[in-house]
Amino acid sequence: MRFEILKIVLWPKDQTKSIRSVTFFPGRLNIISGVSRTGKSAIIPIIDYCLGSDRCTIPTGIIRQKTAWFGVVVRTSEGEKLFARREPETQQATDDMYVAEGREQLVVPLLIQKNTTRDLVKQRLDHLAGLTKLSFSADDPQGGLGRPSFRDLAAFTFQPQNIVANPNALFYKADTVEHRQKLRSIFPYVLGAISAETLGRRHQLQQLQRELRRKEQELAAISEVSERWRATAAARLAEARDLGLGKQDHTARSYETTLDLLRQIAASPKPDVNLTSETLSEGVEELNRLNAEEDGLSEELARFRKRLSEMEELKTSAAAYRGALQTQRDRLQLSRWLQDKATEDVPCPVCGNELTASKSRLQSLVTDLEELERAAGRTDPAPPSFDRELERVRTAVTQHTEKLEGVRIRRSALENQSANAKQRQYSVLAASRFLGRLESDLKTLDSVGDSGPLKLEVETLRDRVQTLERLVSEADIARRLRSALDAVNLNAGRLIPLLDAERPDDPISLSESELTVRVRGDSRDDFLWEIGSGSNWLSYHVAITLGLQEYFFRLRECPVPGFLVYDQPSQVYFPRRLAERADERPEEVTWRDQDVEAVRKILNGMAAAIRQTDERLQVIVLDHAAESVWGDLPLVHLVEDWRDGTALIPLGW
Repeated sequence: MRFEILKIVLWPKDQTKSIRSVTFFPGRLNIISGVSRTGKSAIIPIIDYCLGSDRCTIPTGIIRQKTAWFGVVVRTSEGEKLFARREPETQQATDDMYVAEGREQLVVPLLIQKNTTRDLVKQRLDHLAGLTKLSFSADDPQGGLGRPSFRDLAAFTFQPQNIVANPNALFYKADTVEHRQKLRSIFPYVLGAISAETLGRRHQLQQLQRELRRKEQELAAISEVSERWRATAAARLAEARDLGLGKQDHTARSYETTLDLLRQIAASPKPDVNLTSETLSEGVEELNRLNAEEDGLSEELARFRKRLSEMEELKTSAAAYRGALQTQRDRLQLSRWLQDKATEDVPCPVCGNELTASKSRLQSLVTDLEELERAAGRTDPAPPSFDRELERVRTAVTQHTEKLEGVRIRRSALENQSANAKQRQYSVLAASRFLGRLESDLKTLDSVGDSGPLKLEVETLRDRVQTLERLVSEADIARRLRSALDAVNLNAGRLIPLLDAERPDDPISLSESELTVRVRGDSRDDFLWEIGSGSNWLSYHVAITLGLQEYFFRLRECPVPGFLVYDQPSQVYFPRRLAERADERPEEVTWRDQDVEAVRKILNGMAAAIRQTDERLQVIVLDHAAESVWGDLPLVHLVEDWRDGTALIPLGW
């Protein structure tokens, strides 16, 4: 997912003052350096607040006293977007928000006012991330804890001061039970072990499993018979009424009462045939009603089946089109590489000839590639709500099919009796035959046979469940999750030797169940909280978070934003009271020289991760360390130096 921080914007409560903006560069190690109480630790809460957090954690004091609105400008695949949110004053938070969008460079307005709400912004962010609206369980249809949201992804982008070197919590907000539970549930999804299509199949599987259990219970106990048996019993009683058998009682009966009456009729030694025009007309009226009901159900079923076919065809076509675009992009990528070689005045790596004469043709191919990439950017996958609608239509088709089958059973019985009504009216033999069939039906009801329709339904459902179980194999999901975690561990393990860990050569692994790091020793695995030293905690935090981002960038589709913000990573080396002292003793200078090198290793590891992502990852560091510590490191961009009166809130405010 392309989602980079371009600016943080603050609008003053005093409208005579100028707005304050802090600019960041994509694909760089952005550093805000400064002394304490200048607003560095407010950057993460400001970004989080503008991206829809449920409460405002921006520090109270001068920042909130002087600021009317907080905003963040981001770059996405759809262009630049501004998300701003009003300062909540005496409330914990406010839902008042402002959103502006632009395909090219967005101009920040000088004055803003509410034009949307937090809930709508959260929905917009979910759409940008391409998150599914299906929950991880069909028992949770409204989402709740089981549905991934953009807000959950903040765990992979923020490392505030209380987390960045915390031995007990590896991820943002994972120090609370609710967020830890949610993070565990979404881990397979964000790592690509479970796709939206898999979730849809899992929902369908769970619905079929519930239906199968119901049908199996109907098959096992006559007290839980299906609607088709109820319809058969009611049709037999109506036929008995037309033949003049039994009492002419037209009041509504329960299923148990209907069976008792049919048993009494079947046990009658001599049929008492007493037909009237009234009993015949009642059968005709019921037949007409069933015909009308069947027509209505057939029309609805045809409509749902047509919609299901169109939706499945649309889903398949969209996937094929995106695949074709990707194939063309992959084939044209060679032109960009050859153009770079031509710029460097080196011979063609394929044929050895000079590339100078081919520059115009290469430029044409690169132009075609850029146009194709723009087309691919405009081609969004099917919206997440599409999966939910598809699931609803499938369920409707199943329900209407069962209803229609029940109506046809009852209509068939009445049609058969109507076709022979006149003959049965004058034939006691017809009544005897009816009684024979009735006795046979009652035996079937008392003991559902293995070859009955219900048994066939159960077998069909079992086959469908087994097919979906193969497609939604929990073992395959676990295997894909393990493979993804292995890739993340490999990324993190490559970074650890660049950082300041005491055991740089010991393999590390991310535990998705414990949400922490395990370090493999000679005789046992040590969890993060079992390893001492703040430098170790910091190194493993940085390695895992960067390793995850490297993995996310290799996925074809990933909802996690491509930025990381670290607040005060040098705190384990430079306690504030030492980092800001000017009258240090010589031994303190020596101590600081050693830790300056450690801080440089941490920042250099971040720069290495940025290179591994082809400079697509954006890292923001908020720290006390001055430019003398990191000034000559690669890919570093000094955003601002908040010293000598410079801070987040301007002196002029």
